[in-house]
Amino acid sequence: MPGLDIVIVNWNTGGQLRACLDSIAAAGRRGFDLLRVVVVDNASTDGSADGLERAGLPLALLRNDRNRGFAAACNAGASGSAADYVLFLNPDTRLFADSLSHAVSFMELPENRGAGLAGIRLVDGTGNEAPSCSRFPTLGSLLSKSLGLHRLSRRLFPTYALSPGGTGEGGEIDYVTGAFFLVRREVFEALGGFDERFFVYFEETDFARRMRSRGWTCRHLGGASAYHRGGGASEQAGAERLFYAAASRILYARKQFGPAAAGVYVAAALTLEPVFRIAGSLVPRTGASPRDTARAYGMLYRALPRVLRGSSVDGRSS
Repeated sequence: MPGLDIVIVNWNTGGQLRACLDSIAAAGRRGFDLLRVVVVDNASTDGSADGLERAGLPLALLRNDRNRGFAAACNAGASGSAADYVLFLNPDTRLFADSLSHAVSFMELPENRGAGLAGIRLVDGTGNEAPSCSRFPTLGSLLSKSLGLHRLSRRLFPTYALSPGGTGEGGEIDYVTGAFFLVRREVFEALGGFDERFFVYFEETDFARRMRSRGWTCRHLGGASAYHRGGGASEQAGAERLFYAAASRILYARKQFGPAAAGVYVAAALTLEPVFRIAGSLVPRTGASPRDTARAYGMLYRALPRVLRGSSVDGRSS
């Protein structure tokens, strides 16, 4: 019977982590053995990593003395795994009865042996579909998202977001979001895990693109679902959240685009993007405050040498 490890990265998520663990304990385990549930705590200060023991869960807790970022924490949680599959699960998710068994059963089918990665349908608090899968960003779609042009017209300025409704059961897609990210351990180890230069954001996109280059596919499963609140820990970060996202987009463009496209994107990100973002922040309920937006890009400019070198960046590097 295949084995499964679950890795959850926590940073000040309060009661969300406990609700997530309760849902894991209640989820069905038909067709697999749950070997470990590893919570990697990135130096939380809210007590959310205390008292996590759950009856029937093989729980392990790793505490970092500082926030090492999402990618590095995921890699630490998966280190030493002996399972056939590793599921990276956000703490703001809640599993349903068949979330795990359906996904593992799909991956175990002989005809799906070439699938290295899978995700399931995500829903919000009202049961409506939440973002769960995407296309790989292109120069145009990344600029559309960075500059907020998609808010003017999604037809003229499409982003890389993909509605899961059109994928069907087991449909092949570019990548699934990191909220529910089920990967074969052999694939994860072959790729060396997530690129830790991505402090947070785009680490799953980069992983899936590297995986695709090795001949593995990514699948989206519409026959199972999980609740995803969205935002999770990162919504607490304010200016830091914008900074991490902007830095990760630049790193992704420089790593995955050709020199010309990467140069165009970086130039736009450093000149047009701050102006568009600050202008957009003046409209109520469209994002961060003007103050947080200005602070985020100030952090980006101060960290720019590290960003352009492709070094890992965090709040301390700004």
